[in-house]
Amino acid sequence: MRSRKPREAREPWRFPHIGRRITKTTVAVFLCLLIYYLRGYQGGDMPTESAITAIICMQPYVRDARTYALNRFAGSAIGAAWGLLLLLLLSVYPMLGASVLGLYAMMALGVMLSLYSAVLVRMPDTSGLAAIVFLCVVIAFPDIEEPLRQAGNRLLDVFIGTVVAIGVNVFRLPRVKHRERVFFVKTKDLVPDRFSQIPAAALFRLNYLYNDGARICLMSEHAPAFFTLQMSAAKLNAPLIVMDGAAIYDANENRYLSAETIAPEDSKPIRERLDALGISYFLYTVHHGKTCIFHAGEYREEEKTVYDRMRRSPYRSYLEGEIYDPAEIVYIKILAEDSRITELEYSLRTVLPRGRLRGVSRPQAGAPGISGLYIYSHTATMEQAQKRLMQRLREDDPALEPVEIVSREGYRSERDAVHLLHILERYYEPVGLPGKRTR
Repeated sequence: MRSRKPREAREPWRFPHIGRRITKTTVAVFLCLLIYYLRGYQGGDMPTESAITAIICMQPYVRDARTYALNRFAGSAIGAAWGLLLLLLLSVYPMLGASVLGLYAMMALGVMLSLYSAVLVRMPDTSGLAAIVFLCVVIAFPDIEEPLRQAGNRLLDVFIGTVVAIGVNVFRLPRVKHRERVFFVKTKDLVPDRFSQIPAAALFRLNYLYNDGARICLMSEHAPAFFTLQMSAAKLNAPLIVMDGAAIYDANENRYLSAETIAPEDSKPIRERLDALGISYFLYTVHHGKTCIFHAGEYREEEKTVYDRMRRSPYRSYLEGEIYDPAEIVYIKILAEDSRITELEYSLRTVLPRGRLRGVSRPQAGAPGISGLYIYSHTATMEQAQKRLMQRLREDDPALEPVEIVSREGYRSERDAVHLLHILERYYEPVGLPGKRTR
């Protein structure tokens, strides 16, 4: 049996993924500055208003950008109106701007009025831009000869920035959606540990892909109860591979589609050896489509640490006494100190049927110094589970093909999970011409 070494705490740093919003914002700013140049503006003019508006209005999706842009334009109109009013007032009564302190006080008052007006019309999110536009209109005083033109130009800049932001968001390079691909992703690449929920940004990206039609199968080392904790808000559209590949589970219907159990003649000698050594253990079974967990032997201190935390879940059934049917055992789990795991593996090798069972050991999250030894049927692997699931899915669609998305470094932060889903999105929806398959 092969032991899996715990992942090191420190991982090499790498540059984050450059997302679509960054790219779109960069293009939008360049187009705003280009329009500024084509309008005949010179270096002494203000080229940044449209660019600032484009940055503020740029959103990840078109629908958000439209709503945001309309609100921002309304806020800009508020700021431009108050700026124009102040300039007209100063042109009629020049003495109001004779004192620098008095002029600054009026500008500050104009900022307050712009902010309050946006709140008054129930557009509080636009208040900041309203104040910015107001200052852009009045900041050049007293070197303003035509207040109406000054306010009009600033409002036009805002309009240009708004339109450019929407236009860049709407435009998309030709893409091909590969709905014939089934993507396999390990949950350990999306969450910190088995007791943690998927980070918000990764959940948002995952659900976006699900809603768009991407067929994603999540694979977990653990029982379905852990998945329910980790991914409770995920909008699944494909069955799950759980228990290190020992079972396929439909979370939408809350039932097992298949399970690779240990033959009774293989589990019996292992249980007898553990009983003889005085080592307690858990038997994970699938009984009538539900996970039932039986415990054998006296609870040890290292088991209580993990058991007390897991048994609080409403998605597991922990039972005492004899199992319903030895043929329903999916895997045997033994908890022990890290130093004893290797010893236990060696002790069990003499009774493990050669080539019929496999063992995996890994540290237990939330229990420092404690590891678990998991014993499965030799057919209970992630690779075999993928093949079984593809056979099932191809009954309805023979053209389906599997694609496994693997993280090289594993989960280190939320950024790694989002980056992995961005890679998946490139395989699902690459740039290409309609009607052509992109490999």
